[in-house]
Amino acid sequence: MTEDRSTPRYASLQEFLPYYLSEHKDTTCRVLHFIGTGLIAVWILLALITRNAWWLVLIPVGGYGFAWVGHGFFERNKPATFQYPFYSLAGDFILFWRLLIGKEHFRPKS
Repeated sequence: MTEDRSTPRYASLQEFLPYYLSEHKDTTCRVLHFIGTGLIAVWILLALITRNAWWLVLIPVGGYGFAWVGHGFFERNKPATFQYPFYSLAGDFILFWRLLIGKEHFRPKS
């Protein structure tokens, strides 16, 4: 497999985050990421509350399913997960939190 040279290498999450946000400009993509990440939190809580680990089986659906639909059909780019799995995961939760508290908007300013 060849390395994608169109995306620079990032040495820290702080360096990566502006790139991550630039790959999430579409409103629908952001909404889908928010829903997927929110569902992950709900499923983890349900697993803890009910003591039923089967809820955790749904995490890839929320974590990847919603995001990949957002990228494939609306953002029309390749998810950062493939090149930066850990930074991308952290970026998902950072974007979720920023959307939740109003620091980011579902319809980002151009």
